Amino acid sequence: MQKPSSGLWPGVARQNGGAVIVGNLTGQPRVTSASPDQTRWQAQLELWFENRADKTCLVRRRHVGPLAVQRPFYPERDGTTHVYLLHPPGGVVGGDQLEISCHLSQNARALLTTPGAAKFYRSPLRTCDMRTNIDVAAGAICEYFPQETILFDGCNASIETLIDLAPDAVYMGWDVTSFGRPAADERFTSGAVRQCTKILRAGRPIWFERLHIESGSTLIDSKFGLAEKPILGTMIYAGPMVEDLAERIRAVVNATADHGVFSVSQLEQTLVCRYLGASAAEAKSLFARAWDVLRRVALGKPAVTPRIWST
Repeated sequence: MQKPSSGLWPGVARQNGGAVIVGNLTGQPRVTSASPDQTRWQAQLELWFENRADKTCLVRRRHVGPLAVQRPFYPERDGTTHVYLLHPPGGVVGGDQLEISCHLSQNARALLTTPGAAKFYRSPLRTCDMRTNIDVAAGAICEYFPQETILFDGCNASIETLIDLAPDAVYMGWDVTSFGRPAADERFTSGAVRQCTKILRAGRPIWFERLHIESGSTLIDSKFGLAEKPILGTMIYAGPMVEDLAERIRAVVNATADHGVFSVSQLEQTLVCRYLGASAAEAKSLFARAWDVLRRVALGKPAVTPRIWST
């Protein structure tokens, strides 16, 4: 794992919903009070990818605060780079602001993922903000498959994702959200979450979705909402369309044993897979099967699982 280009890794200790910064990182915006209404991380990570001699290279990176990347991996013959996005503190508390920006130049191919779940802790006094911006140039392919997002009961989270595609660029990505912590019998009964995903192609929106749930919302328990299921997943593909693409995915996914609700919708410029159930691992497993179908049919190659998913 590569260290930041300046300074040392910061040490972090969480106290009463806040954070005490023990180490130092040059140029890092920080507040050292342990009061939960004052403590915050302000972190930024910006990555630039270029295609060089049929291999996608991470040519530049800029970071502020506790966001970083490991060295790129190349497990695929076509030069696709696999990059792991790291957030060493592991969790997000009230007042934290995280922003990730990725730029793929012409014909670049990158798969972005994370080593672990993103955790949004209880934060009744301040909002936790996480924003992801991805620009994909002509002929480039970006795959963004982070691990699940865990919303602790009482968290106050704002999560935004913006994808900007060139006319012939390809994007595949998913988000898996856990409302509460099912393994600890914790439900999401208080707090608020705002999620927004927007995909543009040549400057025109081809996908826009917004979710807003607050304490007491009927969406948690109602049959027209989450139906008391804690895990909600969405996978979006924007690329070359094949007429029976949705049917091929259904055939592969539904050939297995019983699982949570899984659906596929093929629209004019996007294909959307949904999961609603009780297991984040199950959601990612089903999405991975859909990903393999999408790759084979639309991109002419099989899915290659990042090694970090097996550790």
